[in-house]
Amino acid sequence: MTLGNGHTNGYTNGHATPSSNESRPLRVIVIGAGIGGLTSAIYLRQQGHQVTLLEQSRFANEIGAAMHLAPNCNGLLRRIGLRAEDIGANAMEHITEYDEKNSVTRSASLAESNKQWQHPWHLVHRVHLHEELKRRAVDPVGEGPPAILKMASRVKSIDPASAVAVLESGECVQGDLIVGADGVHSITRKYVPGGDITTKSSGKSAFRFLVAREKVLANPATAHFAQKNGELIIWYGQDRRVIMYPCSKNQQLNFVCVHPHEESAASTQDKENWHAGANRQTLLDVYKNFDDSLLQLIGMADSETLNVWELLDMDVLPTWINNRLALLGDACHPFLPHQGQGAGVAIEDAAALAVVLRRGTTVEDVPERLKLYETFRYERANRIQEYSRVAGRDLGEEKLDMLEFTNYNFGHDEWDHSVQAFRKWDWARKPNLYWRMPVSFGPFPGPRQTFDGVARVATHSTFTTASVKFKTSRTLLQNLFPSVQFRFKNPGTVAYASFSQTTLNKMQWLGGGGYRHIGLYIHGVEFLKKNGETLNGTFLPILFESLTDPIVSGREELGMPKLYCTIDVYKRDQSYRIQTGWQGAQFGTIALEGLTEIDPSADKGTIGGEDDDGVFAYKYMPRVGRSERGNADVEHATFVPHAEESKVVPSRVEHVFKATSASINFDGLDWDALPTLHHVVSRLAEIPVYEVVGAKVVQGVGVPDVSSAVKIE
Repeated sequence: MTLGNGHTNGYTNGHATPSSNESRPLRVIVIGAGIGGLTSAIYLRQQGHQVTLLEQSRFANEIGAAMHLAPNCNGLLRRIGLRAEDIGANAMEHITEYDEKNSVTRSASLAESNKQWQHPWHLVHRVHLHEELKRRAVDPVGEGPPAILKMASRVKSIDPASAVAVLESGECVQGDLIVGADGVHSITRKYVPGGDITTKSSGKSAFRFLVAREKVLANPATAHFAQKNGELIIWYGQDRRVIMYPCSKNQQLNFVCVHPHEESAASTQDKENWHAGANRQTLLDVYKNFDDSLLQLIGMADSETLNVWELLDMDVLPTWINNRLALLGDACHPFLPHQGQGAGVAIEDAAALAVVLRRGTTVEDVPERLKLYETFRYERANRIQEYSRVAGRDLGEEKLDMLEFTNYNFGHDEWDHSVQAFRKWDWARKPNLYWRMPVSFGPFPGPRQTFDGVARVATHSTFTTASVKFKTSRTLLQNLFPSVQFRFKNPGTVAYASFSQTTLNKMQWLGGGGYRHIGLYIHGVEFLKKNGETLNGTFLPILFESLTDPIVSGREELGMPKLYCTIDVYKRDQSYRIQTGWQGAQFGTIALEGLTEIDPSADKGTIGGEDDDGVFAYKYMPRVGRSERGNADVEHATFVPHAEESKVVPSRVEHVFKATSASINFDGLDWDALPTLHHVVSRLAEIPVYEVVGAKVVQGVGVPDVSSAVKIE
């Protein structure tokens, strides 16, 4: 397409300098090498960051027995390549509930319900998971730099503004941000606003221990409790309960025995004098009113794993972040165990943190990105925390909808959620992004911008434009005006128009390739505005193009009247032939003969329209709905001013070839041959060519992107 004062197509774009956000990897200090801390280290190393883990214990090892890996958590572990079944986890397959007299109150297979979740529900030995996470965090083999694990590194204080952690040894560890993953007794919590709140007793404690499954099966009084693989059993008393489920490939049975805190308070307070024998008796005393078979079962508690813990709760923190510090897991939302989601939600936190600290995040970005992390996670984590409180209430306090809890907990993928939330945040920062259908996938890259909204500049794109200007009928051409506001400046019955065909190449937005287009340009047109002012220009009623992408972007972003057709060009030494068609039906031929190169400086660089100020088009988008047929959602004229467009990308003409003769032939064929274009091409075929007044081929570099196009009124 030729503009009125230049040689190039103004309705496509070309080469652009790729955007870059060069930055070094972030130095991340993770305080605490538990489940959440290690998972965050893995996720962050995979984003290219250098992670240093500061663990206060000497062996950085988790204590405890078993834990749930619900579908929401398991999917995130699978994203980092960890399959729980490979480290001894077994599936959760059945749930049975008893009262304290050992009567079954509920029994259900989970085989069908588990099918609705994308990822499995596993039960895993906590230490096995912890060891595998630690291995993956520090293993030299893996994506990103391995994390550095510093054991026996108790943190004394931190500075959220400078991201410095000071150890009890006096060593200062410098980072770009600090992640406080140091659990329920967090040191880092006090460094966020409102973080001076302390944990409080929930009123309950829990014995935890393991029993070998074979030992249970060997006792006739307890064997029926261990018959099924993957069975979770809960015995409910009024104010206490026993939860049992298998782990380690169904070879170990994990117990969590929740009871009023005061009944084992001496055990929790006197850890120095703790020994399993004495506290096995405490355990049995706590559940003395339960059925004897259960007492025999819990009496098998493994002395090496038997322990009792006070179940701590904490009020909701007003914030998890402060400058370059963010809390994670129990440090910001300690969980009661009644939903089996404590570790899972910490793993969700780790995934969200990696999304907002994606590769390329700069040091300056960190405080804002940590605010995003909190925004993404705050409501969900606190909601599941409350579910856990509700699920742990004594019998009769409240009727629970456990299905609601399960659906909310399990039916979520934090990676996908955070990625989409991050996209929306990023798009919202760029209000001038081009959006086109389908909008579900975000803004569209195109001639005028990259996907990230960076402007393209087609300085290196090339164009070859063949134009034929001819004298024709004004009265016939004016029938193509879509509005009475368009009119010819000259009242005579003779008018001038051009068919112009352009081949574009080296278009960065098309991967270095190009496409072709051909259009009809009606010269000497003016547009009468409502205020009485007029604009002078060339009207473009139709523009055929050979590629979908520029057609769609030009129609929606610019309001250009684009349709598809094939455009073949045959260029020889002294001739240039253009053929147009649709699905094998050829409907147009334009030929330029006797081409001779002339000095580019001796030519104005255009055919016709020398007095025009720009190019007119008309945007029309129909309404949706049967009753709305014939009505427009959008309808208005557009204008591309030459003066403004020439500033976008200056075009440089390198060669001009003038023709001694030219011909234009269009055949509308019929509806069978051109089922979508017959009405258009037949009208083009009606346009008489009284006289060819000029024909030439122009070659050059630099393609404007028509970003100066504006709506008229």
